[in-house]
Amino acid sequence: MKTVIIIQARMGSTRLPGKIMKALGGSVVLDFVVSRCKLVENVEEVIVATSILSQDDVVEQWCLQNNVSCFRGSEDDVLSRYYECALQYKPVDYVIRVTADCPFVDYELANEVIAEMKEHPADIVLLIGSLPRGLAVEMISFSALEYIFENGHEPRHREHVTYYAYEHPQQFKATILTVSELKKHPELRITLDTEEDYQLCQAVADHFQGDKLVSSQTVVNFLVEHPEIVELNAHIQQKPVI
Repeated sequence: MKTVIIIQARMGSTRLPGKIMKALGGSVVLDFVVSRCKLVENVEEVIVATSILSQDDVVEQWCLQNNVSCFRGSEDDVLSRYYECALQYKPVDYVIRVTADCPFVDYELANEVIAEMKEHPADIVLLIGSLPRGLAVEMISFSALEYIFENGHEPRHREHVTYYAYEHPQQFKATILTVSELKKHPELRITLDTEEDYQLCQAVADHFQGDKLVSSQTVVNFLVEHPEIVELNAHIQQKPVI
């Protein structure tokens, strides 16, 4: 079961430009994401997929300096970027989707997702249980990704990669993974989209002394125990999918 992780990463952001290269815990946000993805077991390659825009040259340069595979494609058609990136690693069976604005992405959950897919092969893994925003990963078969690429024509499909599969579940075979009760804290935002989000991520990284590999469950526990930190970004609304 050949699996690759593709991390979508770009400097452009309407609410927090350059967020993936912001300083965090003695490093940068992208380093946190890549380092955590490299802990996921049974993965052939971890690839950063950025855009061809000049503003994303810094992403490619960081990858070169840190011996990380990098692919460059469309900025706006993220689905195309993912598909074309995955094509370079054929024959690939599965793609795990991660976004670079999630510095505490859950590598332990990713291991569970892969194990579930291995035991019950399907097109996509559906997570049951509301996680904090910023922890989840998505796993999809290459054949399903190719199908979405060929059939998902709306702007929301091109921007959000797997969105077509959730809109048309009858077209895909899904396997189910129920997340741990201890992680079911949907009120938490452990992602990076605004300055307030950045303040929370900084507080977490500082508390754990820049440990890029601290478990996501430990981060959740810390935030539950420190509501004053949670308040930093509790008012932020996620941008709707249109």
